[in-house]
Amino acid sequence: MKYKYLFGPILSRRLGISLGVDLVEYKICNLDCVYCEVGETSAYSTERKEYIPTQEIIKEIEAYLSKSPDVDFITFSGAGEPTLHRDLGKIIDYIKINFKRYKVALITNGTLFSNQELIDEVKNVDVILPNLDAVSEIAFNKINRPDKSLKIAEIIDGLINLRAAFKNEIWLEIFIVPGINDSSDELLLLKNEVVKINPDRVQINTIDRPGAETWIKKPDQLELEKIADFFKPFKVDIIAKYNSPGASKIGEDSRNIILETLRRRPCTMKEISETLNLHINIVNKIIADLLSDGIIVTAVGERGVFYLFKNK
Repeated sequence: MKYKYLFGPILSRRLGISLGVDLVEYKICNLDCVYCEVGETSAYSTERKEYIPTQEIIKEIEAYLSKSPDVDFITFSGAGEPTLHRDLGKIIDYIKINFKRYKVALITNGTLFSNQELIDEVKNVDVILPNLDAVSEIAFNKINRPDKSLKIAEIIDGLINLRAAFKNEIWLEIFIVPGINDSSDELLLLKNEVVKINPDRVQINTIDRPGAETWIKKPDQLELEKIADFFKPFKVDIIAKYNSPGASKIGEDSRNIILETLRRRPCTMKEISETLNLHINIVNKIIADLLSDGIIVTAVGERGVFYLFKNK
């Protein structure tokens, strides 16, 4: 069976071997973050609706998980904001009722938890990974470029309400953009709100692949360590590049698998080989074909040449 809404599994830096689930169409979001590795937001939306047919998603999940694959997490993430899908709770409950052995993760920009119905829907998720990159409206607008209806104070209140109701793990990610949210004033504002949210972990992230904007610089390791120390006594992680030799086998249609991976995030040749457990020679051939066909393009990053899905 060819999967339209599932991708991977990929080797996640935080979640191990992770099977991704797309719940909205490509780059539908209520933010347009400067660092987004999927690229610029093509359609702003704050409306929760059925962007992708729920039963089609459930059908693919059933077909894949019925084979008892070796994955650590079923992860709602992908090419847009997953909490925009109005049946998120229904899909979560389907997995938890029918495939109890699997953990479920939700990677979200954290903007919609002012909605109590959404908080109720995600109660059975094992770990929620929301973002909070800024507290001041100036920094929020520069980094996250939100839909005009979103206000950072309401977003933070929603995250506080989520913590009060949600009994499982919350790992709060802060994406550092030098020159915008790494000053002592901005970090102090962030820490004050992190204390109120009280996540189980704080995860400091920074640019690792080409983002929506090319001007973003990567802080050096010493600066990241100083920022991490600032957020203690919370448990703080600096999200590091994974160094595992590979993940599980993910199917025979290597070209489509690589293409669907690049549709969602840029990768180097080595990353594709290691995370998809494909021999580098096979990856090299497929990449050459995709470049020749004009389906993907290249971008030079700090870690070498990245391959990106070409937006048409």
